[in-house]
Amino acid sequence: MILFKPEHVQMILEGKKTQTRRTGDKRWNVGAIHQARTNMPWMDDSGYFADIRILDVRRECVGDISSEDVSAEGYETHEEFKKIWRWINGDWDPFEEVWVVEFEVEEVKNEDRI
Repeated sequence: MILFKPEHVQMILEGKKTQTRRTGDKRWNVGAIHQARTNMPWMDDSGYFADIRILDVRRECVGDISSEDVSAEGYETHEEFKKIWRWINGDWDPFEEVWVVEFEVEEVKNEDRI
């Protein structure tokens, strides 16, 4: 399972967001399929919107994000990405090491979301 903000669901389903950067321990392996959700499973199943296949996992500093990767995150500019990063993570430390997870939608689970 990978949790996403509700604001990211449409971007993911439309193929505009194909990467996510995560802090903490590595929990994803290339080739694995994970539930993409906006809530934890014990809450209810309404947050389960797709299965996603992991295409690549790598480590980098969040500040090293390229323009291409900003686009793959679903944003147009570095500043836009930084603003969202701060909203989700509370701080912007360009030297913070993160996991870059590249993915593709394997199957949409809630057709009403498209």
